[in-house]
Amino acid sequence: MIKEIEFTKMHALGNDYVVINETETIIIPEEDKFNASKTLSERRFNVGADGVIYAQKSDKADVRFRIFNSDGSEAEMCGNGIRCLAKYVYDNNIVKKETMSIETMEDVKEARLTVVDNEVTSIEIDMGKAYFKPEEIPAIAPSGNTEEFINEEIDVEGEKIIMTSVSVGNPHAICFTDVNIDDIDLDFYGPRIEHHEAFPARVNVHFVNIESPDEIDILTWERGAGFTFACGTGTTSCVLAGYKLGLLNQKVHAHLSGGELDITVTDHNDYLTATMKGKAVTVYEAKMEVEY
Repeated sequence: MIKEIEFTKMHALGNDYVVINETETIIIPEEDKFNASKTLSERRFNVGADGVIYAQKSDKADVRFRIFNSDGSEAEMCGNGIRCLAKYVYDNNIVKKETMSIETMEDVKEARLTVVDNEVTSIEIDMGKAYFKPEEIPAIAPSGNTEEFINEEIDVEGEKIIMTSVSVGNPHAICFTDVNIDDIDLDFYGPRIEHHEAFPARVNVHFVNIESPDEIDILTWERGAGFTFACGTGTTSCVLAGYKLGLLNQKVHAHLSGGELDITVTDHNDYLTATMKGKAVTVYEAKMEVEY
């Protein structure tokens, strides 16, 4: 099928997306979203992106957020993507609110926009509750622990790697390491951990250097997309895992390949929640014919 579409190219810390407005009319039929999203995301042969975002009407929030990875698979949630969506709907007068509710596949998130002279300068997202229980991630702890996936040893082609897994709407596996993340072969470890038997729905993979209890560096392999310059849910998960392990404080400044994010953890004694704050940028708006 060949179809002309209007879209906006956006990025958040280098994590880039094609954003399509479906709040009034469905542009890409449901049965075609897999192929269309995969086609649009293909670099050098199309627009090129880490994924495609569809802004849609919601029955329980101000707007509905759907995101498809570059391999065509739909993701439950994306921290950088949801910031792009919040800026997009504000800038295009779809939801002209500085505090808005956004429906995701998992739940409803609150976005708080900082607006200066009608320009969105940053977006803070309430990322909700963190889940460490394996069945809720989903994950299978090699130790057999069914209560949490903490400091579990997984086998990657004979090498033992210690990882902690958490979900904030989508699954993440985090390795805190003393090895400089610039020296880690992400193309080797990323796909092998993403598809590891411990993670039945696949997983986002992060290697973290701790600079101090208030500051970290992160290298990310994103499920369905590969290396990405930044991952909002992943950064949130890294800080939540670090706080859970007693390695990090509640407020952490994170350095990613594409920029910086600020994460704040709230400890409710029996569970943790977090907020994520960062920027989103509109690159350009365009119209083109797409074959999928």
